[in-house]
Amino acid sequence: MTGTIRTGIGGWTFEPWRGTFYPADLPKAKEADYAVNHLGTIEINGTFYRTQTPATFAKWRDAAPEGFVYAVKALQYCVAKKKLGEAGESIGKFLASGLSELGDKLGPILWQFRQTRKFDPDDIADFLAMLPARIDGVPARHVLEVRHESFACPEFVELLRKHGAAVVVADHEEHPQIADLTADFVYARLMKTREEIDTGYAAADLDRWADIARGWAKGEQPDGLTYVTDQAAERTPRDVFAYFISGAKERNPAAAIALAERLAS
Repeated sequence: MTGTIRTGIGGWTFEPWRGTFYPADLPKAKEADYAVNHLGTIEINGTFYRTQTPATFAKWRDAAPEGFVYAVKALQYCVAKKKLGEAGESIGKFLASGLSELGDKLGPILWQFRQTRKFDPDDIADFLAMLPARIDGVPARHVLEVRHESFACPEFVELLRKHGAAVVVADHEEHPQIADLTADFVYARLMKTREEIDTGYAAADLDRWADIARGWAKGEQPDGLTYVTDQAAERTPRDVFAYFISGAKERNPAAAIALAERLAS
């Protein structure tokens, strides 16, 4: 048995995608519909900048085909406080803003920390304790994107495993890579696409990430990644979400499609 692997991008609005990902004559209002029918998942960016409505989440749900899943980037205000443990009210309002309208199309909720936030074990423990396993009865998965090297420690990994949350596996020049498996899913953000390569990543690199994703889906802990602890996670099938984000953004849809094609072969 293996988990489901989905590949995708961040958002669906980016002018350079017209003519490269979107047909040149596609009406702008149809971009979201086109994107969800050509990718396995999308990380919603708009939820990071402003509160959405239940009607908007319902519209996104109805637009997506069966099997498609959205990741939802949490409102930035929720993780802007100096003490995350004091963000309970903000977190509650965000989670109650209509996410449950996505139903079975609700994928992981991404909590992106600022690069200046350092690991504080008590504060992170308080934060993780506020993240519910369900929102109005809909299962909720949570993943933290940490961008300060202080998080690359066994204590952080232990906290994540205790609460069943994941950490972003970052392929980035500066952000720490923490590939320890801590949840029933894996969330990768691949941020090294290059403009001079049509598929963003070279063929050999896409082959490598396809092998890694297959390993994760089988419950393996793939070689060639950076782990904080020597303690192996339980070998159990895991769903995999792989997003091409940042980098040469104009190449990200092609990278996501190229990776999906490898995984399908």
